[in-house]
Amino acid sequence: MPLHPLSSTVAALALSLAALGANAAPSHLISSQKLPWQLAQQLAAEAVQTCAAKGWSVTATVVDPSGHAQAVIKGDTVPLQSLSVSYRKAYTAFSYGQAFDKDTISELLAGHYDGPANGALNTVPEVIFIPGGVTLRKADRQVLGGLGVSGAPGGDKDEGCALAAVKKFQPQFE
Repeated sequence: MPLHPLSSTVAALALSLAALGANAAPSHLISSQKLPWQLAQQLAAEAVQTCAAKGWSVTATVVDPSGHAQAVIKGDTVPLQSLSVSYRKAYTAFSYGQAFDKDTISELLAGHYDGPANGALNTVPEVIFIPGGVTLRKADRQVLGGLGVSGAPGGDKDEGCALAAVKKFQPQFE
């Protein structure tokens, strides 16, 4: 039984499209993933709320994969320097956490990834090796950015608030 003319046309079109796809040039573009701004804002707010519940006013900053601030939440009574320090912690956790496969600035310090004893890496703009930064990762360990917290009475406390916020929202990092 002969094929209907429309069936032949559809089959020829499908073969042509398949051949086109097979000969397509590779893309010269790189794409990256980042958190939506709404989730970045919620993450920063959660870190500030976690610290506030313990009586500490802090600033929390989320940086995206380009290293730029994506969300900043500032507590009501934080010291002026906490704004820049929270950014630097987020940037350090993101950039060095990605480079050395660590999840917090504390892990970077424990592994001695903070550079020579003279502190030379702390002179690199935007880098600061003080606990309080967490690398943001998907379940497959792909880096999405960093979260930095500053203003609590100690970097370990800043980092605790950041870790609590990340733990709460990490399931949404997919």
